Order: sequence, then C-alpha cells, then structure tokens
Amino acid sequence: MSDTAFVDSATIESQLRTARAAIAARSTVVRVVLTACGGSYANMTPVEYFLDTRATTLDARAINAAEFTSRNSSLIDERAVVVLCSHSGTTPETVAAAKHARERGALTIAFTFDPSSPLAEASEYVIAYQHGEGKSEAHVAAPLLLRLAAGIVDAVDGTDIAAAIDGAVEQLPQLAPAVRAAYGEKADAWAFANRREELIYTMASGSNYGPAYAFAICLLQEMQWVHSACIHAGEYFHGPFEVTDVDVPFIALLGLDETRPIEQRAVDFAQKHSDNVLVIDANDFGLERLSADIRGDIAHILFNIALRTYADALADHRGHPLSVRRYMWRMEY
Repeated sequence: MSDTAFVDSATIESQLRTARAAIAARSTVVRVVLTACGGSYANMTPVEYFLDTRATTLDARAINAAEFTSRNSSLIDERAVVVLCSHSGTTPETVAAAKHARERGALTIAFTFDPSSPLAEASEYVIAYQHGEGKSEAHVAAPLLLRLAAGIVDAVDGTDIAAAIDGAVEQLPQLAPAVRAAYGEKADAWAFANRREELIYTMASGSNYGPAYAFAICLLQEMQWVHSACIHAGEYFHGPFEVTDVDVPFIALLGLDETRPIEQRAVDFAQKHSDNVLVIDANDFGLERLSADIRGDIAHILFNIALRTYADALADHRGHPLSVRRYMWRMEY
C-alpha cells in the first residue's frame, strides 16, 4: 500500500467500534499488553501510562515485541488483550508477537498503515490508521491508540471516559496545524544553532516519555545519525545529571499530566547548568479548549507534532534528509 493511499476515516471509525465491541464482549479481560518496536513502541508508552492512571482493575504494560515473544509469559492468555503496532505491518518481531499472542488465546488488535499487511493478517482485528499527505490528524496512530485504550477502560471498569477522549481527538485537525505554525520559526532557529551538534539528549516523564524517546531513537539516531539518549526526568538525578554541562544540549518536555513536577525539577537543574536547554511546554499547545482533566492525556500527541517540526528543520540545516539510512531497508539484519 503506497503512502499516498490510505483507508478512509469512516472505515477507520468502523474498525475502532468493532475492536471496542470485541473487548467489551470478552468478560475475562484483566490485562492489556502493548507491543511493538521502535517508533511504534514509543507510541505505546503513553497508552500504558493512560491505562495505568485511568483503569482500576486492569494491569497494563508496554513491551518491545521481540522481548514479548521471547519472554513467553504465562500471563498471555484469554484474559489478555494484546495491542500491536507496525507502520508497514511487516516488522517481523511484531508479526511474530501477534501470532504468539493468538496461540496463547489473547485477543489481538493490530494498528498499521496497511490493512493487507502480514500484521493485519496475523491479528484478529485491525485498525488501519492514516499517514502521509491528506491524512486526518484524528486518524493517525497515536490518537487512535488512545481512543482504543479509553474504550478498554470503559468496557472493563464501567466508566465513561471514551466519550471525552473521542471528543478531544476530534479537535486535533485544528490543534495540530496551529502547533506546527507556532513552532516553525523557533524550530528553524534551534536547528540552525544546533546543526553541528553530535549529541543531543532528550528528557521527559509520564505520558510524554514516549515522544521524547521516539525523537531520540528515531529522529535523531536513525534519521539524523546524531548520538542521543532519552533520559527519564525522574531518573535524571540518579546518574544522568552528571553529564550536564554548560555546552551540553537538552530537549526537555513539560507535560500536563501528574508527572509535570518531576519534569519541572529536571528542567530547573538543566537550565541552571547548561546554556543549551530547549524546553517545549504543553501549556503552549492551545489545549484550553479541552477539559482540564484530559489535557494531559492529549498533550503527548501534540509533542509528537512539535518535535517533528524540530526534526524537519534540523534535517534541512544539516543537509541530511530524514529518509536517508545506512542500514535500514538496505541490507539483511
């Protein structure tokens, strides 16, 4: 399936309803496992945070797909919902994880851009998100994963949070372009100033750790060949803060969930001891139109958009397109 063609929004909504109904019909559900690799795995960690803070009877965990299969955990059975994600739907580890989960009796739901991919075929249910030119910001991977998670909480705990999350996601086609526009000039200036940096750290916690992690391993390491590590803001003072120096660059996120004070403490120290700390604050995302109690649940989606703006600018000033690879897709590995 080409990046210029994708499933229409009405079909995606139907797929989401079907998946939610399948979960509601399974009365034995006690755990959710979110499994993927790379950037898709990074999309799972905010969902893990959402489930862990919103659900009262569910166990939730995000795990790399290769390790998911290797662990062969006895907890993967008919009481588990296993949510998988691979953009192409061909990631071998994730396809293997889907087959493994089905063999163990778990309910499997796949997210992929290609509804005819091996991952889609290996899973019981598929939600084919959009990507590329003309996509709806409400029908890309991250918001759809969040909406499925909200549906799981409603089904298992008898709550009504899915309606609020659905309504917030409907605002993304207006919110996302505004964020891109707001950070365009800032990203260009930062990228020019940091175009020759060989190492850039990222830092966040809670539901925002996923976007920071994705920026480090995918956009900096994979796509720009810039050395990086994502530091959990809560771990910063337990070792990593020793690398902080006047000329060491950081990108630090300030979210709106319960862990913001953890992030703020790390930002305060980093800014005191480094002259190169970029802080992106979700208070600047225009989320005032949303109910205050769910802004933290949505902020991670807009962090992805803001950070991609910085990555695009960095690629431009480095003369290194984001599509260039040394190894990925170029050889067997």
